[in-house]
Amino acid sequence: MRYFIEFAYNGKNYFGFQVQPDAISVQETLDKALSLLFKAQIEIVGAGRTDSGVHAKQMYAHFDFDGEIDTSIWVKKLNSYLPKDIVIYNIFTVADDAHARFDASSRTYEYYIHTFKDAFINDNSWYFHKALDIEKMNEACKVLFEYHDFECFSKVHTDVKTFNCKITEAKWEQNGNQLKFTIAADRFLRNMVRAIVGTMVNVGLGKVSIDDFRKIIESKNRSAAGFSVPAQGLYLVKVEYPYI
Repeated sequence: MRYFIEFAYNGKNYFGFQVQPDAISVQETLDKALSLLFKAQIEIVGAGRTDSGVHAKQMYAHFDFDGEIDTSIWVKKLNSYLPKDIVIYNIFTVADDAHARFDASSRTYEYYIHTFKDAFINDNSWYFHKALDIEKMNEACKVLFEYHDFECFSKVHTDVKTFNCKITEAKWEQNGNQLKFTIAADRFLRNMVRAIVGTMVNVGLGKVSIDDFRKIIESKNRSAAGFSVPAQGLYLVKVEYPYI
């Protein structure tokens, strides 16, 4: 039987979601916990591949297990066994051909910046003290809807077949000393959100005009775009499926 698992994690102590040699990952931690408790070899397939230090408020993965699972009991068992920075919300059955990664119709990320020094949120937000023009940054957000090819914001030497993404939401909001960037799309390229935020910060600083922002996208050149902002401010907050 195929199961979906809904969970969240603080990425501070992990080198990303995906299993990798000689580095602890969220996927490896979950695989070990599920395999031990279910007494079977379990390997999950995640909805995405968050980078080192990136967080997820909502993530899905699927796995196969020959047996029925009492979800209310196993959610509690997994949460009592897993480290405190990973939490399981739900486990439920899906069709045998359901796929956590390929079936996802939309993903939403948020990026947080605090503009005044704060001793308590440095692991979950990026401190940037310079004044930013949020109105200009929101103008840049509207430009994103005009394009589909975002190679300029992708990590180089990636193995994707296409750089096309359909962005459905992009906006900046300010609440006191905190800025929040929200972006949703059908898919994201590696490092895409952090590169977009870095480029938009340059727009907010007046270093990049709106016309320049368009030219950066049209260049399809990563070196033309802005810097990649630190990982700790980035969260995967929603993954949507047509059947959930």
